[in-house]
Parts: sequence; structure tokens; C-alpha cells
Amino acid sequence: MDPHQDHPRYFSNTHFSRRRFLGAAAAFTIVPRRVLGGGGHIAPSDMINIAVVGTGGQGIFNMKALLQEPDVRIVALADPNEESDYSAFYYGGTAGRVPAQKLVAEVYKKLPRGSSDHCAAYLDFRRMFEKEKAIDAVLVATPDHVHYVAAMAAIQLGKHVYCEKPLCHAILETRKLTEAAQTAKVATQMGNFGRSGEGIRLTCEWIWNGAIGTVREVHAWTEEGPGMTNFLDRPVENPPVPPGLDWDLWLGPAPYRPYHPAYVPFNWRAWWDFGGGAIGDMACHNLDPAFRALRLGYPAATEASFVEGSQETTPHASIVHFDFPALEDRPPVKVHWYDGGLLPQRPDALEPGRIMGVDHNGILFIGEKGIIMCGGWSGNPRLIPETAMRAYQRPPKSLPRSLGHHRDWLNACKGQGETSANFQEVGPMMEAIFMGQIAIRAGEKLYWDGPNLRCTNNATANDCIHPVYRSGWTL
Repeated sequence: MDPHQDHPRYFSNTHFSRRRFLGAAAAFTIVPRRVLGGGGHIAPSDMINIAVVGTGGQGIFNMKALLQEPDVRIVALADPNEESDYSAFYYGGTAGRVPAQKLVAEVYKKLPRGSSDHCAAYLDFRRMFEKEKAIDAVLVATPDHVHYVAAMAAIQLGKHVYCEKPLCHAILETRKLTEAAQTAKVATQMGNFGRSGEGIRLTCEWIWNGAIGTVREVHAWTEEGPGMTNFLDRPVENPPVPPGLDWDLWLGPAPYRPYHPAYVPFNWRAWWDFGGGAIGDMACHNLDPAFRALRLGYPAATEASFVEGSQETTPHASIVHFDFPALEDRPPVKVHWYDGGLLPQRPDALEPGRIMGVDHNGILFIGEKGIIMCGGWSGNPRLIPETAMRAYQRPPKSLPRSLGHHRDWLNACKGQGETSANFQEVGPMMEAIFMGQIAIRAGEKLYWDGPNLRCTNNATANDCIHPVYRSGWTL
């Protein structure tokens, strides 16, 4: 365990809404709907055989959701970690290869189908792809630095992919993965589930309807920090690797470093080699409605300030400014991101005593005629003050509604409908967020040529666009 875990900030990555949501998901007894009746018999040809890469807390959470679906069969999983204790975090319980395999076995023993539903377990996803030929689709829920290599391997085999957010770990990875998915014509979905919610659709419809006039300014925040380490440099201790963890495989394409519990199983997000801090964790959730409603695309410039970060570790808190150029039908937009307890100025229109955002996360759209405030994960849009909301005549709902973030992906795997967060849709947003991360590390304002993947005023910043993989791994 991280020697600094008793620090109050260690728990700041767990906030109420997500903890409540995932805690509820962890608590229920998983009985697939085909067992409860009403779904009818699912023909073998209609089943989707899914492999899971990464069985930590988020991997287990996604598996529980997929196991509720009547046409899903989890046939294999891979993780270099056998088992870890997640009880101090909102996931609860344990996670890893062994608990994940037990979870599948517990569900399948309720089905009248016998041993043919055995779920194979592997340390290395590459070996799994070599051995398991019946895979139709792949769930990727590894730490960020392995997202690309696992998702790309699946796409190159023609498999449909659900990849947890953030889509990749670097700009070039994101561009290459987005292009590969489009070429392969596979069904893809990133795990920012708010994009499948009602809130983001209402926000878009209201803004497009002119509810607050032209939007020139956006502020989004999470009060989370990376919440996982107080290190600014690599730890000097060299403890033994725990039994059941293949450290070399866990590192994957990342540069080698000795094992330390400051990295694994859940501290990795605070280290640049493995994660992207609070902005990498949460901006794809809380900035998502701005990218969709305003069609932001690539920023022309990014600039950042931060508290207690280094070239090794992500900041404890940061503010990142994005300048997005004008499009034909909208003016330039300034977007501001805040994390680690830093917040935008409170709008005068917000009633005294009313909380800004919901559960410490949110976004403000500042329009010429008013303000829309949403909670985190694109949820609960409201015009402020509430008198403006009550007076607003809502437009008809015009965007297609989602059947559920996982359900939409499963249907798309069968050629039925489209997903809300396919890689082509979310790829440019993730590239922009990575540009913000690079601005944090560069310490100066950066100017971007987004379409051509380059920073025009800082050659060193371009090194962060093109990640370097260690021997045995390829981009």
C-alpha cells in the first residue's frame, strides 16, 4: 500500500455520486435477465462472446453490467495481477484476475448450460488473443498506459471494442486508434457513460435552441485531485513484487522502473507514465457536453497553472485554459478546466446558498442571454437562476435517446444502431484534453496545429505527442 494513504487527500478521488453509483452496482446479486424470464431463449448465433482485458475495479464494474445482458457471454479475461484489495475505495471488495473469474463462474452456474461457459483466464492479453478464437468483442479496462496497445490489438483482429476512458494515454495513440477503428468498421464505445445519458442530450438541444444565446465561455471542474500519492519523484525503496503480480507485464509499453506500491493497484493515475491525473480522469466526463454541444474540435492554444506536480507526478490541483477557434456558425470559445478543489468564480445568477454543480463536479455554459449549469458526467442541466429554468419553454427532443451505454455498444456489435461515444466522436475531445496535459508539463502557453499533430512553438512539447515504447511493444 502507498505509505501516504492515511493522508486526507488519499481519499479525495472518491466522491459521493460515483461511490453511490458504483457501490450500488457492486452490491446487487448478478442474475442475467435470461434467467429471470421474459427475455426468451437467446440463440447461440445471437450471443456476443466478450473478452475482458483488465480486471481491476473498473473492469469488474463493467463486467457486472455486461453480465446483466441476456446476449452476453464472457469467454476469457486477462490481467497480470491475480488479486488486490479495493476495500478502501468506492469499488469495494477485491479485484483482479481471480475475483473476475470467480464472478463469471458464479453467474454461469445459475444457467442451465454447464461447463461450456467456462471463462479462461490469462496473464497476457496477447496470449489470450492468440488462443481464444471465438471472441467477438473486447472490453479494455486496464490502466491508461495499456489502453492503446490492447484496443489496437483487438481492432486489428476485427473485434469490436469498448475501452474505458480516457481512450488512450497520448495524442498519437488516440489518432491512430480512431483511424484504425474507422478503417476496420468495428463497433466502438469509450467508457464516459454520461454521453449516453439524458443530460447531455438536453444540454445540446437547449443550446442549439438558443436558450442562452451565443456561448463564448465554458467553465468545468472536478473537486477531485489525482488523490493517490504525495510523491513528487520516484520512491527510492525497492520492495519485493507481491505474489501474483507480473510486474513486467503490468508495465506493458511504459519505460521500466522497479515495482513499488505507490503505483499498483490503484495509485497509477497520479504518475505521468501510467495516467493523466484529475484532468485525464474527469475532463472527458465533465467537459463532454461542451465538446458535443459546441463542436469544439482542436484548441488553437492551451495554457495551464498547477499546484505540486512534477515531471513524474501529476498535479495535486490544476487550471487549464483552452482557446478554441471560431467555426462558420459560432465565435471563438474559451474553455477553462479546474481540479483538485480549484473552482471557477461563482456566477452572480446562482442563488445564495445553492451548490454550484452537483456532488463537487460540474460545468457552466456562459451565454449572451443566460447560463446553463450541469452536474458532473453531463448530468442535470438547469438554466440559472431557477426562475429562468421555470420560464424556459423547452424545445422538442430531437436527438436519439440511448438504451444504455453498454446496451448501445452491444447492439452496435450486431449492426443495430450506433453508439454515443464511438472513437470517431470522442477521439478529437481526448486529443484536446491531452493537449491540456502537455501544457501542464510544459509550463508555458502552447500553440497547436491539431489536424497535423504538432505544437508550433515548443519542440519539446512535441515529444509528449509521440510516446516512446520500450522493447517488445510497438505503437
